[in-house]
Amino acid sequence: MNIQIYGTTKCFETKKAQRYFKERGVKCQFIDMKEKGMSKGEFNSVKQAVGGLEQLINQNCKDKDGLALIKYIADENKDEKVLENQHVLLTPIVRNGKQATVGYKPEVWKEWT
Repeated sequence: MNIQIYGTTKCFETKKAQRYFKERGVKCQFIDMKEKGMSKGEFNSVKQAVGGLEQLINQNCKDKDGLALIKYIADENKDEKVLENQHVLLTPIVRNGKQATVGYKPEVWKEWT
């Protein structure tokens, strides 16, 4: 099992996800999205696993301008714009191979461990 947690050090939900795996003795890799975002391949894999771009977008993010831009641009340009502005993604994004979750989802992670 290769758990990756994408998030930020200030995100409370990301900290809860890290604690969830640590308490169960599951090693996980934390990727700080402020320092290093997701690659295009990782992003596409997660997007497919969670059921589309809409599942990844944090509707309550602080960057309302970026959120509005992504909401109203042409569909074929949305992925590129999200990759440029990854702070609009809902965190934590937790990957386990081809599986992924967005947000705090211990009920799904329980099946992985």
